[in-house]
Amino acid sequence: MARADGRTSDQLRPVVLERNANPFAEGSCLVRFGGTLVHCTASVDVGVPPFKKGSGQGWVTAEYAMLPRATTERTNRERHGPGGRSQEIQRLIGRSLRAAMGRWDFGEYTIRIDCDVLQADGGTRTASITGACVALADACAWIAAKTGQPSAFGQLVAAVSVGIVGQEPMLDLAYLEDKDAGVDANVVMRAPTDLVEVQGTGEQGTFTRAELGRILDLAEQGIAELFAAQRKALGW
Repeated sequence: MARADGRTSDQLRPVVLERNANPFAEGSCLVRFGGTLVHCTASVDVGVPPFKKGSGQGWVTAEYAMLPRATTERTNRERHGPGGRSQEIQRLIGRSLRAAMGRWDFGEYTIRIDCDVLQADGGTRTASITGACVALADACAWIAAKTGQPSAFGQLVAAVSVGIVGQEPMLDLAYLEDKDAGVDANVVMRAPTDLVEVQGTGEQGTFTRAELGRILDLAEQGIAELFAAQRKALGW
């Protein structure tokens, strides 16, 4: 099945990770997956949530928002706190990035991840996770330089969308593919091959165990490429 942008079914959109995109944040990355563009920052604050106070341990949390004209029609700002979709996505981002940490005994600092979608063309949550992990790694390095300890960062985490469109498994769905997908999934992995989270839904029907295996294989292949892009951006 031919895709609108000419990609093969197992091909990522062009991925760009611009490290240090924000000169004020302790870590930052501007990430592009094709037509999806997300500005990710990692800010280090002194102090931790109440359940961490006195432990000597830090914390990682995330927020997600979409700018009003990130899509073809303007959406209202979420002035009274994140809506249900935004809450679900930011919780996913937070869980995913906490899986990237190697240890928590780096002092009572909170690393706050902000993912702001500038342009949305499908896969905003997976692009956010992939870009924010680069920002997190730099924030951990900043804390390490400040405290004289080794970095608390553990392993890279990245994510990609996969699905079944017109009976064909496809990697990294753009919006026009995502809206028509019979099966839609988001897969998060920690390097080299550990699964962090799998979100999968039969949007317009059901799917078989074999089809699930196929889309997971596609996700693993795509995320391996994303790990390579992250390493290149970080100079590892």
